[in-house]
Amino acid sequence: MASSSSSGLTFKLHPLVIVNISDHYTRVKSQLSLPPSLTSTSSAATSNNNNNNSNGGENNQNPPPRVYGCVIGVQRGRTVEIFNSFELIYDPSTRSLDRSFLEKKQELYKKVFPHFYVLGWYSTGSDAQESDMHFHKALMDINESPLYVLLNPAINPAQKDLPVTIYESELHVIDGVPQLIFVRSSYTIETVEAERISVDHVAHLKPSGGSAATQWNCLCLYVFPASSGCSAYRYT
Repeated sequence: MASSSSSGLTFKLHPLVIVNISDHYTRVKSQLSLPPSLTSTSSAATSNNNNNNSNGGENNQNPPPRVYGCVIGVQRGRTVEIFNSFELIYDPSTRSLDRSFLEKKQELYKKVFPHFYVLGWYSTGSDAQESDMHFHKALMDINESPLYVLLNPAINPAQKDLPVTIYESELHVIDGVPQLIFVRSSYTIETVEAERISVDHVAHLKPSGGSAATQWNCLCLYVFPASSGCSAYRYT
């Protein structure tokens, strides 16, 4: 994987996207500790991600689940602004993406946000995986150059950087063979007043439960300093 992108694009990430991904991951992870009789009441997207990642969720030693979704926003010239996200149904074992669910979500968001487009997708994990490229390519019929937002859920409160990485894909020749690979891109956190009020409200909810509480508190520690102005820290 190359160290950094050469596209020259400027990325602006809104806190709502980070909160959405964290919430998605926390809900799916919570399902793993519930009895089977209760997990059946979960939503379609959450249940699907839960089943794909749990493999018998009663075993707490299973690896952390991964969640998948789309990120949406606008591109003006060389500036890409990521405003929001929505969940997707994806089975990594069969590399199967529920296209009808994706199209339905696109339709609904277009009615509310007619200027927003699918910019790429998101997932969770410590680093981009080779298998992620299959999902990435599956979205290229919607956006020929999708971006990939990766949230690391193993948040370290002592860590100074936001646990979010944005990747682009570039065609590189490796051992004489052209290959599409992920490359890191820099970004800034961009906020508006309404978002700062919302994040402030979430920060004061003081959620119960270790996992959820840790997610919210740590994210707020990162997002608040970065959202004190219209835009702030640059992450690479």
